Amino acid sequence: MNTTEQQLLEKKALDQLLSGKSLFGKDGAFGPMLKSFIEKALEAEMDEHLSKSGIKNKRNGKGSKTLKTNIGDIEITTPSDRNSSFEPSIVKKRQTILADNLSEKIIGLYGLGMSLRNISSHIEEMYDMQISHTVLSEITDKVIPDIKAWQNRPLESLYCIVWLDAMHYKVKVDGKIVHRALYNILGVTKEGRKEVLGMYISESEGANFWLQVLTDLHHRGLEDILIACTDNLKGFSEAILSIFPKTQIQKCIVHQIRNSLKYVASKDQKDFIKDLKLVYKAINKSVAEDALLKLSEKWGSKYPVVIESWERNWEELSTYFEYASPIRRIIYTTNAVEGFHRQVRKVTKTKGAFTNDMALLKLVYLSVKNIEKKWTCPMANWSLSIQQFYIKFGERVQLDIQTKPSNS
Repeated sequence: MNTTEQQLLEKKALDQLLSGKSLFGKDGAFGPMLKSFIEKALEAEMDEHLSKSGIKNKRNGKGSKTLKTNIGDIEITTPSDRNSSFEPSIVKKRQTILADNLSEKIIGLYGLGMSLRNISSHIEEMYDMQISHTVLSEITDKVIPDIKAWQNRPLESLYCIVWLDAMHYKVKVDGKIVHRALYNILGVTKEGRKEVLGMYISESEGANFWLQVLTDLHHRGLEDILIACTDNLKGFSEAILSIFPKTQIQKCIVHQIRNSLKYVASKDQKDFIKDLKLVYKAINKSVAEDALLKLSEKWGSKYPVVIESWERNWEELSTYFEYASPIRRIIYTTNAVEGFHRQVRKVTKTKGAFTNDMALLKLVYLSVKNIEKKWTCPMANWSLSIQQFYIKFGERVQLDIQTKPSNS
């Protein structure tokens, strides 16, 4: 655009402003001015790029693209170079929407659980701009490289407590609805801060896949876990100990109770749970074992499968008795990871079935990033908890305590 054309546009804009007419909309002057500004900026970026590229590169014609803006669609011409190495910053190569942080806003709305349909309606209402579901999906796909980088990021060498559990979702595969297990690992650092170590998708939950998950965590730099809190999945403990042999296992008491009550007649459940509380709410392991013996004497003949399960799993059900109250409360159940799952489900509950595995990962990843923003402080009473861990595990817990030199 030459100087005369630019002056005419500026005069048109001034005339419209003075006459009270809108500068925006189909016939407004602001659209052409914006087009002129963008094209000049692209040309300037190309000049700078070529000056750095040397004589081996030069201009190679122009292309065109349509930008959606909050004042309507704008057709712009885009310069290109022979080496195809030009990466403009004002309007990126595959960018099709130009609005202040609009892509980020769309991703933010999607991460809060809004459907593409509702996002489209919201954008049209706020910006008077229609965006198809295909374009919206492409925008949310921008987080895929972030997901992959996050899934492969290095981990700390030690996590004091790690909870391992799975969520279950429905996903469309080849036109059919199938079930997927989403494996989540929640850890606590030496500083007492919670962190989601990873998310993995499988067709079902099983110890074999958990072994793959644990192996991946190890490859990413995790060398040691002090306590692993799990549900009562068969083979789970063996999978953990094969990768982290020094780890203490704490099986979830609540899961054990629920599984036990499935095999106790309803008429006996009230009395049985009263006796069972004396076991898992005991003040120490010795008292708990006495209560377990009495439970066996009273109910063993009637419910041998239940009693046998408690006795067989007792060592991994009773780990929490080794610790004082602050640690006991957070390890004897998988409540921490289940609480995290509840927050994720608030976002995913509106989805009947995801279009594919990546659609599931995208939404859960965005919800995780929102949840982690609240995890800014250490867990309650962590200063006392970490000292217990240091006393018990010694050199496995390397504390960074800075001491100031005394003044002489």
